[in-house]
Amino acid sequence: MKILKDILYKVAIESVKGSTDIAISKIEFDSRKVEANDVFVAIRGSLSDGHDYIEKAIQLGAKAIICDTLPENIASEVTYIQVKDTNTALAFMAANYFEDPSAKLKLVGVTGTNGKTTIASLLFQLFQKAGFKVGLLSTVKIVVDKTEYPATHTTPDSLTINHYLNEMIEAGVTHCFMEVSSHGIHQKRTEALHFVGGIFTNLSHDHLDYHPTFAEYRDVKKSFFDSLPKSAFVLSNIDDKNGSVMLQNTVAKKLTYALKSYADYRAQILESQLSGLLLKINDNEVWVKLIGTFNAYNVLAIYGTAVELGIDSLEALRLLSDLESVSGRFQYIVSDGGITAVVDYAHTPDALENVLKTINDIRTKNEQLITVVGCGGNRDKTKRPIMAKIASDLSDKAVLTSDNPRNEDPEVILDEMEQGVEPQNYKKMLRITDRKQAIKTACQLAEAKDIILIAGKGHETYQEINGVRHHFDDMETIKEILEQLNK
Repeated sequence: MKILKDILYKVAIESVKGSTDIAISKIEFDSRKVEANDVFVAIRGSLSDGHDYIEKAIQLGAKAIICDTLPENIASEVTYIQVKDTNTALAFMAANYFEDPSAKLKLVGVTGTNGKTTIASLLFQLFQKAGFKVGLLSTVKIVVDKTEYPATHTTPDSLTINHYLNEMIEAGVTHCFMEVSSHGIHQKRTEALHFVGGIFTNLSHDHLDYHPTFAEYRDVKKSFFDSLPKSAFVLSNIDDKNGSVMLQNTVAKKLTYALKSYADYRAQILESQLSGLLLKINDNEVWVKLIGTFNAYNVLAIYGTAVELGIDSLEALRLLSDLESVSGRFQYIVSDGGITAVVDYAHTPDALENVLKTINDIRTKNEQLITVVGCGGNRDKTKRPIMAKIASDLSDKAVLTSDNPRNEDPEVILDEMEQGVEPQNYKKMLRITDRKQAIKTACQLAEAKDIILIAGKGHETYQEINGVRHHFDDMETIKEILEQLNK
């Protein structure tokens, strides 16, 4: 049990009805989970408004209500706290409830359009190899030292974040690496957290279904760095045109990394192969098992962060050379028949272009490059024709298919994608709505030494159709199909 007034520390309170000197069991923002003596925080979401469920929460036993608008009917036995913003209030209350766990370890946030999962996951891997107890909050999974939990969001809600950070403290974790999404920043999920560092990867076309303009998307990302304290550091990709923007108003220590510009941490690609990269980082050469220019940037961010967190520069290079690629990020297999299949999470135009250019740079052009790609339903529609254009421009064959159509008609999504295909590329484009059949067709079209890229889902193990998640794993599917074809 916690005393309500103690967990309201730093919350911007507008008015109070009732006593704050009461014991509460736990914090909830989902009315369905409320139990006796809980405090219910009414959050205004995109699909529902928690204020509509205040009465239900009280019926289930809520002893206190946190809201931005007081309800018409006030129950005499319940405490009502009116606050300026319930999302921000939840963030501070969660931190207070778990006794400020982020202040007890070194928390680094990674934000940008692409590269967040790779950087956060490989920093986790590197620090673990260096002998530290480490935590990870990522799109792929949540890890507390050696215990893994499934992830549901890129940036979890404030309660979940602080719950796992508290578990990390109890497990003796000293460092935690966290993906920070624009949704998470905008919804105040990262408020009240103490970051020792922030990494900016890049910014490109994404989430314009949520943010009304690209400028707002950029500014939301920037607000994360603006909020960092003087004691923290910002490591920004200065080759990205928004890299310098992220540094403008921050009081944190400003650091840069780049391949093309002068920077604090800079690299040159000496060799690029399907087996990895030979890089020259700040005058020292290192071989890494990661592939492509986009991963050279990721490696630089990881190296710079490791050095800033106190790891010796030469030791950091040694640890870099030992890192393994992240699930669903340029994962590849070679079949018995000599076909190379690559599975990658690339679900934005920029990410897809990066992966295809990487494959084209590495291959000899004596083989076919076949790309299977789709676009998600109920998401940014403007990128659909762009994704199809990139796939058909940079591949020998492009198979347009479904990728989590959600509540949209997959045929309409494919119609919108197809609009981006240039007339000269029509002959090398196929349209197959069923994703498994699309992958099977790509395998049937491929011959020895050909390369198949399956883009968009990466680590995801489901296909969401009309609100139902059906099991679907790109890597599992292509392995199974290639094995059947080789029999």
